[in-house]
Amino acid sequence: MSSLEFRIWRGEAGEGGFVSYRVEVNDGEVVLDLVHRLQATQAPDLAVRWNCKAGKCGSCSAEVNGRPRLLCMTRMSTLPPDRPVVLTPLRAFPSIRDLVTDVGFNYAKAREVPSFVPPPGLAPGEYRMAQQDVARSQEFRKCIECFLCQDTCHAVRDHEENKGAFAGPRFLMRLAELDMHPLDAAPDRKRDAQEVHGLGYCNITKCCTEVCPEHIRITDNALIPLKERVADRKYDPLVWLGSKIGRRPKD
Repeated sequence: MSSLEFRIWRGEAGEGGFVSYRVEVNDGEVVLDLVHRLQATQAPDLAVRWNCKAGKCGSCSAEVNGRPRLLCMTRMSTLPPDRPVVLTPLRAFPSIRDLVTDVGFNYAKAREVPSFVPPPGLAPGEYRMAQQDVARSQEFRKCIECFLCQDTCHAVRDHEENKGAFAGPRFLMRLAELDMHPLDAAPDRKRDAQEVHGLGYCNITKCCTEVCPEHIRITDNALIPLKERVADRKYDPLVWLGSKIGRRPKD
């Protein structure tokens, strides 16, 4: 057993500072274990969100040494043993208290994305899809909505003024999933992605992919293909011409 210094941001509503603690570390522990030990022994009023402790609920999102992570999935053995562990709340969202932030922005953006629209005349139970179409979007359904991708996206993190027009990678990924769904009948997913949800703000730096605990290839498999489809629809003259040619009515 060894001990390590933890420097944790403490405060409310954005006002506060760092407090240092010395805490014992055992083999095999994760950062959340140490936070719980601190609550039990030195800081009973330390505020932190957590639920499953299995990397599936996304509740314990915070920043460890400046990197957005899940506290329950960050093993102490992966952190430098000779430097303090610095814990801060998600920087992109307003601070409530200590490590807890107000992530309501994300739920507001989720409500702005129209849900799946089945084809007219097709009843539940009659949906038919090719397995390759199922597999294509299955990756995106692994999202646990930890919002680490939202936090690390510089268009959200460093530019508060963008939040009104930019949905962020998590919800652009949702739009991409719906747009590639062969049974989704909602009109203008591509137009909405660009004009309503701010796809153009994304410059594909892949920072969202790098922090995803589910290893979803957000940039490569969702955002870049969506950008390509938007560009095809808007700028490819053949696609534009095809959209203007009406189908012959059935006899």
